[in-house]
Amino acid sequence: MESSLLTFLPLILIFVIFYFLLIRPQQKRQKQVKQMQADLQKGDKVVTIGGLHGSIHALDENTVVLQEENGPKLTFDRSAIREVKNSDQ
Repeated sequence: MESSLLTFLPLILIFVIFYFLLIRPQQKRQKQVKQMQADLQKGDKVVTIGGLHGSIHALDENTVVLQEENGPKLTFDRSAIREVKNSDQ
């Protein structure tokens, strides 16, 4: 019985290492992105996952209307927002 536990110990140890080095940080990043997308407000300057820079003109539950400077208004899913830029950048 003890020998079978010792044979699985390296496998269990590898799983624990992968959890703390790969899985847990990825879950934290996903949580931060979801929070950022939930906190969007009209007037925020944002960048989409496609690289479009614009400001939020209107918000809906699942969509965001962005307007480029002196450009057209484009509608995106909230999940397409990669980051919010500070007004000082």
